[in-house]
Amino acid sequence: MVTRKIGFFDMHKIADSGQAFRIRDIDETHTELVAFGRYLQVADLGDNEFAFSCSEKEFSQIWASFFDLDRDYEKAVSSIEPEDKYLKEAAVFSRGIRILKQDIFETVISYIISQRRSIPSITTSVERISSLCGKKIAAPDLKAPFVKPLKKEYYAFPSPSELASLSLEQIEATGVGYRAPYIAQAAAGFNDGLLDPGSLTLLDDEALYKALTAMYGVGTKVANCVMLFAFARTSRFPVDVWIQRIVDRYYGGNFDCSKYPETAGIMQQFMFYYERRRDNL
Repeated sequence: MVTRKIGFFDMHKIADSGQAFRIRDIDETHTELVAFGRYLQVADLGDNEFAFSCSEKEFSQIWASFFDLDRDYEKAVSSIEPEDKYLKEAAVFSRGIRILKQDIFETVISYIISQRRSIPSITTSVERISSLCGKKIAAPDLKAPFVKPLKKEYYAFPSPSELASLSLEQIEATGVGYRAPYIAQAAAGFNDGLLDPGSLTLLDDEALYKALTAMYGVGTKVANCVMLFAFARTSRFPVDVWIQRIVDRYYGGNFDCSKYPETAGIMQQFMFYYERRRDNL
């Protein structure tokens, strides 16, 4: 077990932020997730202290980066222009959301699936693909301050070779519809080495964007989501129907990302979460 004092960290909001599709709230103080072939549970101990169901080594090698714990989010919020009332309200409402740095292959496939779909339906397809060909992960036997996991077993997201081994019909059966050929070709590209995560990571933003949009079925929105949520390129500003609605309604059709050259993606998440959830209060 690892415990850390972390400011600007809200697992419930992160789970509900739409960045990743395999994070679940267990109860008011416990959240679980599957990523990088591992199960993790996070317990909110109060007073900004959190417990993680992993070793110190695993925390430092995987989860600290995954949760973007080295970034000063208070600084990002303080950079919001005083006259931007909407964004200031969004940042206050969304306090605790961090940009997750996810597995590159899983993020590419997940966001290919995401095109013109709701978050619940994306989640269903991602889970079906994982259980179809991903490695089984037994639920750990956790002790306080953790609680019993929601399920007895979980599945890692498949590797490129595992996913590439599926037929097009098997992929279609997971409910991905017309996206099945896009998924099959992406899996083949990663499996064959034509798409290499290490090499992609070394590219600058423009080259990375070109490499992603060159993929079959990957357009501007998906590429920007992958850049933001897998490569931590926080200057990217993905635009979906929610963000377009916000930009049209509050910014006259144009949100000036140049005001936030390193944090536009963080602002996007605040706006996205705020617009989806503020009416629930």
